[in-house]
Amino acid sequence: MREVKNRHIVVAGAARSGIAAALLLKKKGASPFVTDNGSIPEPAKQAFKENQIPFEEKQHGKNALNGEFLIVSPGVPTNTPIVQHYLQSGRGVYSEVEFASWFCRSPIFAVTGSNGKTTVANWMAHTWKTAGREYILSGNIGTAFSEKVSSTKPEADALLEVSSFQLDHIDRFQPYVSIILNITPDHLDRYDHDFDRYAASKLSITSNQKTGSTFIYNGDDPVVARHAKSLSGKNDVPDLWEFSSSREVEKGAFIRNGNIILKLNNEEEQLMQIGEIHLQGRHNLQNGMATALAARASEIKNDLIRESLRSFEGVAHRLEAVRTYKGVRYINDSKATNVNAVWFALDSFHMPMVLILGGRDKGNDYTLLADQIRSKVHTIVAIGEAADRIKEQLGDTAPHFRTAGSMKDAVKEARKAAKRGEIVLLSPACSSFDMFENYEGRGNQFKQAVLDL
Repeated sequence: MREVKNRHIVVAGAARSGIAAALLLKKKGASPFVTDNGSIPEPAKQAFKENQIPFEEKQHGKNALNGEFLIVSPGVPTNTPIVQHYLQSGRGVYSEVEFASWFCRSPIFAVTGSNGKTTVANWMAHTWKTAGREYILSGNIGTAFSEKVSSTKPEADALLEVSSFQLDHIDRFQPYVSIILNITPDHLDRYDHDFDRYAASKLSITSNQKTGSTFIYNGDDPVVARHAKSLSGKNDVPDLWEFSSSREVEKGAFIRNGNIILKLNNEEEQLMQIGEIHLQGRHNLQNGMATALAARASEIKNDLIRESLRSFEGVAHRLEAVRTYKGVRYINDSKATNVNAVWFALDSFHMPMVLILGGRDKGNDYTLLADQIRSKVHTIVAIGEAADRIKEQLGDTAPHFRTAGSMKDAVKEARKAAKRGEIVLLSPACSSFDMFENYEGRGNQFKQAVLDL
């Protein structure tokens, strides 16, 4: 554990993670200073004032540059001047998740991936709850680790969703169990459009794991599989548990004759039929296998894992059924903020559909969706800043291409185009920040527009 008492420590970013980190620093006897290049919301200012934490907004001034080290919120990129100032002066820069982990007394189960990490984090929580096991759930999922870490204890597990941004500045972060679901292009605007840099951030989740810990990974993902192979055979590395939906594995989970098979300690166990999993789609089959392996690493019994895989209903804004109106199903997949997530969403359905795409572009290659769109989508409705780029890449892929200036108008356009027995799918492939506060706000506006039809 790093000693922070009586030390002057700067926190960059005053969103949820930054607020939680500053409050934890104060609780531990440090002298925090919070700096944000933008405006700080009034509730955050009030929290800082109540706890006698000095702060500044709309700048990174002189006080922000003289901390002993810097804690960065996920929304603060590495290339910003304040981060570069600390790095170039040889002072530490740590993510909020790294900082919180210094005070964690629980085994950490950390899941990352370009897609599915929110689902798996929630699915693990559902499984732990089903098994009557104590846990905390935090991280990228919406509640900062710094906010929950004081509740950790050896007999409870810390279930964390971690993003690449949260892994960018780890130092000693050491999961008992790490999980990588997949690594596909996303957030490349934060990594100078260098996929290898983005992948390296994700893969660093295993960098401090030693013998006695476990790394659960998707053997069907080539980037992740190569990383696992690089660890294989080395000394003092985590135990490697693989899951695959396409072939049998030596240790982990796989499919045989429509059944999920767990192979651990050189023994095979038939867990359940894949059709019993409540969530549909190949990606959710993989998510379910990852969850099952994490549960086994925590010594949760198979009958409780089966119950969890059967009863988990998913998370909001992830292939969320909104309503069926005049025979048309409306699906909210607002959390699909990259092309690969949209590909999996399209892969989950086998009927004609209208697809609502768009938002703030992150350097996406939308042509990767072309085959799926040709086979299923008859109308694309494009929204947001990315609409022109989407039209340029996919305009001729579907028979009909339309644009809309608001979510309400997009839903109206989709309703006109959709026929009974079809689907309207919001799966944007983009971030939401051009038109909405976040993907939840985007999804909620979609749901309200659908309910208003």
